Amino acid sequence: MSRYYASAPEMNMPFHGTKLALLTDRHVVTLLRDATPDIDHAGCWDLPGGGRENFEDPVECALRETREELGLRLPRTAVIWGRRFERGGRGYWLFAAKIDKRTLREISFGDEGQGWAAVRLALFLAHPKVIAHLRDRLRLCLEEMP
Repeated sequence: MSRYYASAPEMNMPFHGTKLALLTDRHVVTLLRDATPDIDHAGCWDLPGGGRENFEDPVECALRETREELGLRLPRTAVIWGRRFERGGRGYWLFAAKIDKRTLREISFGDEGQGWAAVRLALFLAHPKVIAHLRDRLRLCLEEMP
């Protein structure tokens, strides 16, 4: 499977955090955020990811967060698409990886959020409780992804 990332110079630019869309043929893995009012997007559906630690590159950050949140140890080669976005003066990345049903069975939910689900892409892209900018970024991903 071919891989698409933004240019190498973008991979070296400072960034704040990442998200990883784990995609099957018709589904995306999503996390339900905690409902506590002191966090951004409380009670919304999100993608695995989070903030950069130490000197991680964007892909390392996305894979670490996925391991922490879902217990999945994906190789770097699983990431087939990526793009940098700016929001609020900070850089963020969205990556995508194709996974199979066997990988879904390996998920071991961590301690952040209320739970996870593999939902149909069409439902995720239309659901009012999905974080709006992630919905838009995932649409772009699906248009560009090989």
